Amino acid sequence: MITIASRDIIRTPSYITSSKEIAFVEDAKMILKNKLNITDITELARVEEKLSKQKAHKLFTSGFLDRLEAGTFESLSKIHTYLFSDIHDFAGKIRDVNISKGNFRFASVSYLEVALSNIEKMPQSNFDEIVEKYVEMNIAHPFREGNGRATRIWLDLILKKELKKVVDWSKIDKDDYLLAMERSPIKDIEIKYLIKEVLTSDVDSSIIYFKGIDASYHYEGYTVYKTEDLKG
Repeated sequence: MITIASRDIIRTPSYITSSKEIAFVEDAKMILKNKLNITDITELARVEEKLSKQKAHKLFTSGFLDRLEAGTFESLSKIHTYLFSDIHDFAGKIRDVNISKGNFRFASVSYLEVALSNIEKMPQSNFDEIVEKYVEMNIAHPFREGNGRATRIWLDLILKKELKKVVDWSKIDKDDYLLAMERSPIKDIEIKYLIKEVLTSDVDSSIIYFKGIDASYHYEGYTVYKTEDLKG
């Protein structure tokens, strides 16, 4: 669950809140404001998955992804915008609220722009450097929602440009991945091992990419649609 500012919450008749920042929880029927004015959390998840997977499909097939500069925040912002601009006004924009997940608090808003600048300057000439850069971007969590899905595409872009490899995400178990990422701010050896074991040189394979998008969304609990069946 992610803690966010109350002004970004749509509240249905059943809710409780009294603090400046409130928990994003299904039981309280609180969901992020969205362009589609959807107020049901299940419906929003379904629609967001379909629309953003359509965009993820087009991101690859249109060649847009390959035209981005690998490793910059600008490229990550463009990926996030491409995926979520039909749904959220904040797509591609640096968040202006502090967020946390479980007991972990992501980079503070007051430090976020500096952190992103520092991350962009990190080297990316070999596998270890690239994954370390990815871990730092995950700690930054620059957007209000959709960070993981956008950043995994961003990671593949760096790997493709620098090492002529991409991750076959479909071969990484959800629980293994989430646990490794949870531990990565302190010890990144686990996430490095998981990723390194499933690198592939099939960098232009639509099958690898589409299955990877499905796996990436599965990590976040989105499993209704298959990317290969959707076109933007």
